[in-house]
Amino acid sequence: MNAESTPPHRPLARPAGVDAVIFDMDGVITDTASVHAAAWKQLFDEYLAARSRRTGEPFEPFDIEADYRPHVDGKPRYDGVRDFLRSRGIELPEGDPRDPPEAETICGLGNRKNRAFLQRLEAEGAKAFQPAVDLVLALREAGLHVAIISASRNMAAVLEAAGLEGLFHVRVDGVVAAELGLPGKPDPAVFEEAASRLGVEPARAAVIEDAIAGVQAGRAGGFGIVVGVDRTGQADALRDAGADVVVSSLDGLWRPGAGLPMGSDGRGQRRGDGRASIDALPSVPDDLGRAFVDRRPVVFLDYDGTLTPIVDDPAKARLPGATRAAIERLAARTPVAIVSGRDLDDVCSLVAIEGIWYAGSHGLELRDPDGRRIEQAEDYLPALESAESACREALREVPEARVERKRFAIAVHDRRVPDEERERVADAVEAVAADHPRLRVTGGKRIHELRPDIDWDKGRALLWLIDELGLDDEQHLPIYLGDDVTDEDAFEVLAERGLGFVVRGEDDARQTWADFALADPDEVCWLLERLADWTRHPEGPTGAATY
Repeated sequence: MNAESTPPHRPLARPAGVDAVIFDMDGVITDTASVHAAAWKQLFDEYLAARSRRTGEPFEPFDIEADYRPHVDGKPRYDGVRDFLRSRGIELPEGDPRDPPEAETICGLGNRKNRAFLQRLEAEGAKAFQPAVDLVLALREAGLHVAIISASRNMAAVLEAAGLEGLFHVRVDGVVAAELGLPGKPDPAVFEEAASRLGVEPARAAVIEDAIAGVQAGRAGGFGIVVGVDRTGQADALRDAGADVVVSSLDGLWRPGAGLPMGSDGRGQRRGDGRASIDALPSVPDDLGRAFVDRRPVVFLDYDGTLTPIVDDPAKARLPGATRAAIERLAARTPVAIVSGRDLDDVCSLVAIEGIWYAGSHGLELRDPDGRRIEQAEDYLPALESAESACREALREVPEARVERKRFAIAVHDRRVPDEERERVADAVEAVAADHPRLRVTGGKRIHELRPDIDWDKGRALLWLIDELGLDDEQHLPIYLGDDVTDEDAFEVLAERGLGFVVRGEDDARQTWADFALADPDEVCWLLERLADWTRHPEGPTGAATY
């Protein structure tokens, strides 16, 4: 394998705020962690058995689950020997790195373990994890620098055996660490040395580790993101050690639709809960279209602020002709739905495109392409009638506040309300909600809404639509475009199954579940045109799209 190999087919969403990625070798890039574990067990079982025969102490074998992970995994070999023996109450002289493998010293036992590892490596070879190799190639193609580290002094032999000699820009192994006097993990020194050789600050680099000590080192070094790779059922321990995200495979990491964090909280990237600041999200990558060679998009669109700019008078939010044409062209190729907080009839009349789904009132009322209507909350209408009257009465002395009745919501707009009066508007809406326990308050851009207090939102509407259309499979990639806080429910449900595109608003730096950011509705139109270009045209016998 060399670094000029053809990159993997699926595109990479360059992680925001990250210029370099540092990989551990054993257990992340190469399937040699098990070889190390077997060599350690061989060493300690032989040593402990001989000690038992000599001293009469009970023989307790080395346990890979109970002993390898906490005491040995990821550490330089002499540290591993020392820490494990200490856990058994055994003290040995340090010895010298030149000690023969038969010497009963820390260094002698470490050298005996190394001999066992090399014998196993020669007999079994080294196998690479292909998804990890694919990720390294994609990162290089995206312009990021990559490094590999290991506490092992055998990195060169392992990489050669796996055919990965030319894959990384920088290598820092146990030999380099010994020459520089770098302490082993959980000290971050080896990662910091790799970052220094790559010419990046730790905060602008990601660490990918499978060992608890390695995750602790990445967190201690202040690296921008720490990814834990769980291949042995220790996901919780990796999270407890400080991993921002834990994955079982590197297949899909930082790729559109993977729904994985792109950084850590406090550095303008992904938080521990999976969200990111809007102003840290990447733009649409140039090669995003490659995601749709094997998968068809299923496209869900908000209306106000997404397809049209936000305006003071919602009645004047008209769909631009170019955007309408892009939606019509896209809908001829793949399923499209409009999901809006507006009333269903309102959004249907504004968009007026046949053959697509419409969801109004945040999905509480829907219309299919044949005109069939589905409503989710009819028995809440009396409570909404009462709350509407109460809102109008409570805000009678705030004429700039506009109360808009929707079928399944009451929207109170404060866009024209003076700053000093806005708190009064919010308090009035909260008071009405307190008197109407079947309703709940939600918010958006300069809007307060009273909606039925049921477990239903834009995210639930998306899931219902995906199921109704029979598109919950690997052949389809759901996509949602929105701009508001109320769109976060949709972004969140797609975090592990699709793509979210958020339209940036003025001074909008909220945390979002979206994957990419769009500048404005004009860029939304551009993306819809590209989606139409990228989508295979599944024509039926009459030329109409079939799904």
